[in-house]
Amino acid sequence: MSVKIRLKKFGAKKRPYYRLVVLDTRQPRDGKTIDELGVYHPIEVAEKQLRIDEAKARDWLAKGAVPSDTVRSLLNKQNIHVK
Repeated sequence: MSVKIRLKKFGAKKRPYYRLVVLDTRQPRDGKTIDELGVYHPIEVAEKQLRIDEAKARDWLAKGAVPSDTVRSLLNKQNIHVK
């Protein structure tokens, strides 16, 4: 089973927020999740935009989970460097 770390969309129209989740690659964007790593609110002020459980993220990356491009940039913002 191949696993990805990607965003799952929530929120109202023009007020989105996202959860960083671990999903099987065969699941749709809003499908059943394996684990939840954090929250991303793009509309909030910069300090409140991103919350990530760093220990869980590092654990999943060590297990071989592949982040999407957007999640990779968010992880790099939090100093969780991904190759």
